[in-house]
Amino acid sequence: MNTQFRKGVLEICVLALISKKNMYGYEIVQNISKVIDVNEGTIYPILRRLTKEEYFETYILESNEGPARKYYKITKLGMENLSKLLKEWKDFVKAVNILINDDEGGTNFE
Repeated sequence: MNTQFRKGVLEICVLALISKKNMYGYEIVQNISKVIDVNEGTIYPILRRLTKEEYFETYILESNEGPARKYYKITKLGMENLSKLLKEWKDFVKAVNILINDDEGGTNFE
């Protein structure tokens, strides 16, 4: 998958996952990597940037399985941004699907 395209999609994925439940970084990486080939070096910069932009709050919880974990919790501003990004994504996908599936426009990839 194209790197630039994937970076934009990953931001939506990260916001969407954390909107469902608070998560720690490696947990986010594990969930995304189930469907998209991704590593920690890609996700952690996104988490830092989104936290700096106040889309997430963080807190630390002790873990029975090792060191304490930093959890990410979506803020109201983060929810508003996710809603905006999801609308843009759906509009984009709809437009691309029209172009790809438009037999009358002469663009038939089948």
